[in-house]
Amino acid sequence: MDPSGDRRRQGARALAQTHLERDDPLGWFEALYDGAGGDPAAIPWADLAPNPALVTWLNDHVEPGAGRRALKIGCGLGDDAEALARRGLAVTAFDVSATAIAWCRRRFPGSPVDYQVADLLAAPTTWRGRFDLVVESYTLQVLPPELRARAIAAVAGFVAPGGELVVICRGRDPEDDRGAMPWPLTRGELDGFVAAGLDSVDFVDFVDHEEPPVRRFLATFRRRPDDERAPNG
Repeated sequence: MDPSGDRRRQGARALAQTHLERDDPLGWFEALYDGAGGDPAAIPWADLAPNPALVTWLNDHVEPGAGRRALKIGCGLGDDAEALARRGLAVTAFDVSATAIAWCRRRFPGSPVDYQVADLLAAPTTWRGRFDLVVESYTLQVLPPELRARAIAAVAGFVAPGGELVVICRGRDPEDDRGAMPWPLTRGELDGFVAAGLDSVDFVDFVDHEEPPVRRFLATFRRRPDDERAPNG
């Protein structure tokens, strides 16, 4: 185990708890990025590389030059968004932290990605039903459980008719202790995307190569092409 990585997670958990106690469950993201002072090592999830599970999924499912519109939720320092853009997707990427978005723009000057500051729970209405591919990796797992149903509905709402959603998160069985933030999700929680109007396409339960290894889920959903509940914006 990386002791410095464990310390970063503990610091993020303490910061998140402080903001939860202030009834400000999303405010700790900006506090974390701002407090990092430009040092990515201070951000627990900043690997400065795209999520390997996402890269594998893209290799298997997205042809280069696809020309579709994609949305990256909770983009952090931008590596996943840039991976999507390299496939020829027209990418919008957002984060609730203004500091994170400014950091992305500095890291990738001239990037075709449209980086925006936005709150998942109060996103622009013009995004509803707009995106052919929506990617959610590691955001739901750092939201308190009482916000997850709202967040899941918001994420599902971004998917255009005929579009796809990819979700990557820590996973657990219902009887498992939910542990400390980042809180793993159950498959039942991910079924909330079906309740929100999407069809389940695939579900992968795997163990990654971190030290120690982490159980994760990769779930894929699709909105039916004739579904007009989320019209294109």
